Amino acid sequence: MNNEYTAVIKQDGDWWIGWIEEIQGVNCQEATYRELLESLKITLQEALTFNREEALLNAGSDYREERIAL
Repeated sequence: MNNEYTAVIKQDGDWWIGWIEEIQGVNCQEATYRELLESLKITLQEALTFNREEALLNAGSDYREERIAL
């Protein structure tokens, strides 16, 4: 599945700051635009992995997974 997310990015003084609109808590700050994009990608991947692991852990042993496309 190919997912796309929206990064909100702006320069604040000497820093580039950004966050992902769709996933709360995914935000980064870097010295360059390119570094910011890379940090956002890494942080987003880590957040998605953590959320998946936590969801499965909370589900216990008797669950079903379904794909939902919008």
